[in-house]
Amino acid sequence: MTDTMTFHTTQPHMLKESKVYQSQTLMGGLSGFESPIGLDRHDRMAALRTGDIGFVHSWDINTSVDGPGTRMTVFMSGCPLRCQYCQNPDTWKMRDGQPVYLQAMIDKVARYQDLFKATGGGITFSGGESMMQAAFVSRVFRAAKEMGVHTCLDTSGFLNRNYTDDMIDDIDLCLLDVKSGDEETYKEVTGGTLAPTIAFGKRLAERGSKIWVRFVLVPGLTDSEENVEKVAEVCEQFKDAIEHIDVLPFHQLGRPKWHELRIPYPLEDAKGPSASLKKRVTEQLEAHGFVVY
Repeated sequence: MTDTMTFHTTQPHMLKESKVYQSQTLMGGLSGFESPIGLDRHDRMAALRTGDIGFVHSWDINTSVDGPGTRMTVFMSGCPLRCQYCQNPDTWKMRDGQPVYLQAMIDKVARYQDLFKATGGGITFSGGESMMQAAFVSRVFRAAKEMGVHTCLDTSGFLNRNYTDDMIDDIDLCLLDVKSGDEETYKEVTGGTLAPTIAFGKRLAERGSKIWVRFVLVPGLTDSEENVEKVAEVCEQFKDAIEHIDVLPFHQLGRPKWHELRIPYPLEDAKGPSASLKKRVTEQLEAHGFVVY
């Protein structure tokens, strides 16, 4: 067995910061949702296409993590990418989620709408990759907009073609993952291609949606000066739509899930970036005129 196929077991010391780990993983479950458990596979797939149901992993209420204010963040199941640093590999397969009725999700948003309005918050769809279920997400967003609730999509943009312009018009804010500016590095990190992310960012800008770019800084993988410069060049194509760029330091909090699922973890021995590296990357991006956190 080669090193790349070695399975590891999480040891207790890896969870010594258990409160931090729990706060950054999907612990919310699906309590409070009416779920169409009785539908057969054919009916489920038909309802998925129309957006009458969505396959949901979990949800939670948080503050200033997945957009402004207090937010209901819904983690959808299914993702076409396989990012090396994925924090939630348990969301990769859509079938592992629970089907939830569209109206049940809308009712949940309505329950919190006063809180959202009071705090400047709203609903965020994350994942997994929420763009895999464009019909469901966009119908919830439409209902949210009719309530006056702020909408936010957390996405890689990789499934750009899944979204019509009308769907984009209901996105107030997009947390857009620019995982690399270099094509080869993007392929190495995700297994996918960069072009759809750029196309989606341009469309968001054209339709008036705001963007918070997210870039995960992994030493030895995404940190080269050349790659960071190319990230900046990608972001420049989104013009004034970008409110800021978040440079997110790589961490190992997702590693236990890979172990539990018995998936070889490609960044087993990787370390987070030093303060000096984070400072260098931040200054590189700021030199292009961006606000960087």
